[in-house]
Amino acid sequence: MALEMKVPSPGESITEVEIAAWLVEDGDYVEKDQAIAEIDSDKATLELPAEESGIITLKAEEGDAVAVGEVVCFIDTDAPKPDGLKASKKEVSGNSKKEEEPAAQIKKENYATGTPSPAAKKILSEKDIDASTVKGSGRDGRITKSDAERATPSLGTPGPGGHGTERKKLSMLRRKVAERLVSAKNETAMLTTFNEVDMTAIFELRSQYKEQFKEKHGVGLGFMSFFTLAIVRALKLFPDVNSMIDGDFQIKHDFIDISIAVSGPKGLMVPIIRNAENLTFRGVESEVKRLAIRARDGQITVDEMTGGTFTISNGGVFGSMLSTPIINPPQSGILGMHNIVERPIVKGGEIVIAPIMFVALSYDHRIIDGRESVGFLVAVKEAIENPMELLMNSDVIGALEL
Repeated sequence: MALEMKVPSPGESITEVEIAAWLVEDGDYVEKDQAIAEIDSDKATLELPAEESGIITLKAEEGDAVAVGEVVCFIDTDAPKPDGLKASKKEVSGNSKKEEEPAAQIKKENYATGTPSPAAKKILSEKDIDASTVKGSGRDGRITKSDAERATPSLGTPGPGGHGTERKKLSMLRRKVAERLVSAKNETAMLTTFNEVDMTAIFELRSQYKEQFKEKHGVGLGFMSFFTLAIVRALKLFPDVNSMIDGDFQIKHDFIDISIAVSGPKGLMVPIIRNAENLTFRGVESEVKRLAIRARDGQITVDEMTGGTFTISNGGVFGSMLSTPIINPPQSGILGMHNIVERPIVKGGEIVIAPIMFVALSYDHRIIDGRESVGFLVAVKEAIENPMELLMNSDVIGALEL
């Protein structure tokens, strides 16, 4: 029986996805739940698992845009499993394990560097280009459709120096990010205000309690929990920063969902810490760690990135000294954190050296005035510089749950 594999819906409001990469070849035998393709939506990249075991026939090419519900491949569930794949781990022992190695090697060679995908093979044939002259950028070095389209016939021995270029189609996720960033610049009255934060108090708290905190909770005591809770406090003091504009209306939220901009394998992702107003230091650090791991492994779902009332962007992890972050619409504010550098400042009438971070708040001036924006950033600065009183209620042990 030929099973039709259709594109599942990655999330509400998504009607189209793109075949980012086929992880199998046309005619391969696939196992049930095996990842057969990577599909891009405008919010995330997801793996497409095989619904049943059998021989697969591909009906779409890499780079194709396909509608949700459209058939992208068939699986012949009546096809027998090839002999080279019959032995299971439990059946393999002694000499039988060695006998299986050639079959495994053959399978591995199907994905070796220089092997073109079906679409790439057709294009190279039409261009009369030898596949061995093309460098593959796909999984395990496979030559993709895009590689074949960029390939040009050899015109002789090149001279000294290189003039190579690469033309690569942006993923659907990257195209959507670009669209939203341009929209934010063009459709909001974005303005940025700056301040500097003395990190001395946080350094001292982390130095004193980070080992005890990690041993007790299994997560590190980082800067994100301090900044997240400082932002929660500031948003309660200046609720306009936690609102959004919708035509002629202002929408205020009675909850605080903090979006955290992170760099994932497929580009910028913004997972959300839900109801941050109810979290402790341990809760924030645990959630940040969970979301970071899921982003790194490409497992973030659309639901985990949908919503959010305010965003934190930490360019300091890459060494940024100062920046003007772009608002994440429909939100009205985003805080940019930067690197920490020892700088001379004045304390008690004397010049001293202290660890200083520059912070930036970009906001939509249509709905947030200067008093709210500057007051919000000052409130964040005050909480970071005096965390024991303003974030821990003068009870460090209780706040860190030690």
